[in-house]
Amino acid sequence: MRKPLAVLATTGAFLLLGAATPVGRLDVAVAGLRSANGVIRLCLTASPKAFPACHNDALAVRRNAPAGSPLLAFDGLPPGDYAAAVMHDENGNKRLDTFAGIPREGFGFSRNPVVRFGPPRFSAARFTVVGAANRQQVRMRYMF
Repeated sequence: MRKPLAVLATTGAFLLLGAATPVGRLDVAVAGLRSANGVIRLCLTASPKAFPACHNDALAVRRNAPAGSPLLAFDGLPPGDYAAAVMHDENGNKRLDTFAGIPREGFGFSRNPVVRFGPPRFSAARFTVVGAANRQQVRMRYMF
């Protein structure tokens, strides 16, 4: 009687594993940093309403890395559309410093869209994660 239960449990485990949601990996390389001072702060979101700051998005993923190591990795992402916003927090105060509304620290976005007045729309920075090998290169911009 125990053997059929063991077979049933094993078969059930394989079925559950086979039905698992596929996940992807994303590597984000940050280029054009003007110094190795401070921290790179990256926010990754799938919500157009939460972009670029990721406020009020419980599913947003945030990563920090020393500015001297400008590669950030995200494992276990569900397939779908995302956008990333990056900030070079040179003084480490956990915010983007501005003067008269103009950023004094570096910033960038996935797909490197044109930035005029204010951040780009989600659609301009959107990219799709599929499979295990996805890569974005974000080029930093400095206004001062």
